[in-house]
Amino acid sequence: YGVVDVDSSRHCSLVEYGVVEAKRRHDLLPDRLALIFERLCGVIERTSPDVAVFEQVFYAKNVQSLLKLSHARGVAMLSASLRALPVVEYSALQVKQSVTGRGRAGKEQVQFMVMNMLNIQESPSFFDATDALAIAITHALRNQTKGAPSRASWAAFVRDNPHRIASK
Repeated sequence: YGVVDVDSSRHCSLVEYGVVEAKRRHDLLPDRLALIFERLCGVIERTSPDVAVFEQVFYAKNVQSLLKLSHARGVAMLSASLRALPVVEYSALQVKQSVTGRGRAGKEQVQFMVMNMLNIQESPSFFDATDALAIAITHALRNQTKGAPSRASWAAFVRDNPHRIASK
């Protein structure tokens, strides 16, 4: 999961990120789903978000993995819905375009941009939460820019968004 805040100048700042681990040990699937529900409810209580944002369902080769992921996703949506949070979804393409400017960006590019945009130092839990943070950033940026004029050029984008430009 990842929680960000955005100010009036469209600058995103990190609130919290982490990983809800519900690995298959000896627990049954319903017990793991209950754990996910409880932990996400805790995140919602701690951070008081305005919206819950999810990546749209994608296709997977392994049907069993997709089925388990769908159960977990449903529980996550339920935790938001029970707290009256609107639920919004974005495709992977939309997330990559928002964060990197390229819809076909690789995972490493997304990680790099999220780290730079939120001033995060590397940690193992960051890499597991990268996608969630990227989705949160996508919503924050899209929500703040509705109705704004489209960018005429990359030069205008760079001028207007220096905080989104990474330098070596």
